[in-house]
Amino acid sequence: MPDADSKITIQNAVSPGHVQRVDRAKYLAMRNALVASLPSDPPGVTVAEAKAALLPRLCGDLFPNGEKAGWWLKAVQLDLEAKGAIKRGPGKPVRLYVSPAPAEH
Repeated sequence: MPDADSKITIQNAVSPGHVQRVDRAKYLAMRNALVASLPSDPPGVTVAEAKAALLPRLCGDLFPNGEKAGWWLKAVQLDLEAKGAIKRGPGKPVRLYVSPAPAEH
């Protein structure tokens, strides 16, 4: 049986209330690569541009030759959107950017 710490629960911005348990190491690797690849201002970059920028940042042991990176990119994107950590720019195609941190009061 896998260690409970090897999984992480993620959300889905397009299906509120729907959660899924996924591999923690792959999630964290993709999250770190995605956030590092996104600008902090709108309109952001397209998902294809984000994928091209993050692929070199991924661990080859977790994502050999970028395998499954597209699925993980979408899963992490929707989770971070649900949590408000990244946002979509206006218009089409979908463009992503890092959400500004809330101001401390």
